[in-house]
Amino acid sequence: MAKVTVRYWAAAKSAARVAEEPYEAETLAGALAAVRERHPGELVRVLRRCSFLIDGDPVGTRDHETVRLTEGGTVEVLPPFAGG
Repeated sequence: MAKVTVRYWAAAKSAARVAEEPYEAETLAGALAAVRERHPGELVRVLRRCSFLIDGDPVGTRDHETVRLTEGGTVEVLPPFAGG
C-alpha cells in the first residue's frame, strides 16, 4: 500500500472539513473508498462531481481501479469550479 496525501479543494474541502489528510491505498478507487468511509454524507455527494489529479496528472475518464498510486504521492480532489 502506498501512503498518499489526499488534498481537497473548494466544495470538497468544505465537506471534508480539512484541507488534506493521509491515506494508504494502492489505487485511486481504494483511496476514494477510504475517503467515503471516513467522511460519509456531503463529501460522498461532492465526490461524484469531482475530477482528480494524481501527482499533478489528470485522471480523466480512466477507471479509478486502474490508476495506481505511488508512495508519497498526492491525490487532488477538484470539484467543478464556477467562473473563469
